[in-house]
Amino acid sequence: MKSVDTTRIGVIGAGSWGTALANLLASKGWPIDLWVFEPEVRDHIRDFRENRVFLPGFILSENLFPSNDLAKVVSDKDLLLIVVPSHLMRPTALKMAHAVSKETIIVCASKGIENKTHLTMSGVFAETIPHIPESRFAALSGPSFAKEVARQFPTVVTVASKDQDVAEQIQQVFATPCFRVYTNDDVIGVELGGSVKNVIAIAAGIVDGLGLGLNTRAALITRGLAEIRRLGLKLGADPRTFAGLAGVGDLVLTCTGDMSRNHTVGKQIGQGKKLKEILAEMRMIAEGVKTAQSVYNLSRKLDVEMPISHETYHILYDDVSPKEALHRLMTRDLKHEWDEG
Repeated sequence: MKSVDTTRIGVIGAGSWGTALANLLASKGWPIDLWVFEPEVRDHIRDFRENRVFLPGFILSENLFPSNDLAKVVSDKDLLLIVVPSHLMRPTALKMAHAVSKETIIVCASKGIENKTHLTMSGVFAETIPHIPESRFAALSGPSFAKEVARQFPTVVTVASKDQDVAEQIQQVFATPCFRVYTNDDVIGVELGGSVKNVIAIAAGIVDGLGLGLNTRAALITRGLAEIRRLGLKLGADPRTFAGLAGVGDLVLTCTGDMSRNHTVGKQIGQGKKLKEILAEMRMIAEGVKTAQSVYNLSRKLDVEMPISHETYHILYDDVSPKEALHRLMTRDLKHEWDEG
């Protein structure tokens, strides 16, 4: 990749997180091409310098250039930041594959596990854009709400790549006095931490919706982290990752923050609303809803004990009542804390 100052950057996805990150980069002085799916969002950014649908209330940099032309945004870029919902990653990647240079670095800030294949986003890219070497892929994750990044509140994330030089280049591209970036080499661990925490956040929201208090929430977060770590170790992740920003950091934020869409979904379920009704009222994506299905099926295939994730799946997809699910969790066989279950 070129020096940081001359790097050509494109951002794919103009939801709240994609817009916040694109604006962060644009505010550093780079002209940023931003692929926007919705014509209305493109027009708002171009004409009013505001994403009135997904990130209202924030004036965006003049260096941000929105476009509905995916090939145009992708072509001739040194670095592409991908921030589309995980269930749309495969079709989006297939559409852009022909225009992506093999020299391009791809940074993925989307969090999820594909339903049918059980692949994380790095696996999806390996299948859809195979001419990009594995070493030029990176995952960016950590405790980071889009609105707080847009407000320039101090935020700390990690970027994982199997190539340390690539990770350090990305670190320099994204770092600002308000956005601190650490490097990591555990791509699968960072991806799993960022994905499965959304399922646990739905469970935490259910607990809060039921009004069960802070003891219950703290226990759920702690045992939820144990489940994430257990799955990660099975898939070859570094256990240290789950004690870091992409693990416990992101988990705590998403399980407790009012801006968490996954926590909000869970809270409304705990208060008695049905999932279909909740999703019908949402414009933005709660990734944990689809990821719950992936985690349930993947963990069963790998024979990994993930009781909280499984009960969350049953609540979402089998119409099990939250109180019944909680009872089943609390009356499981008693065991040592460090047993794998």
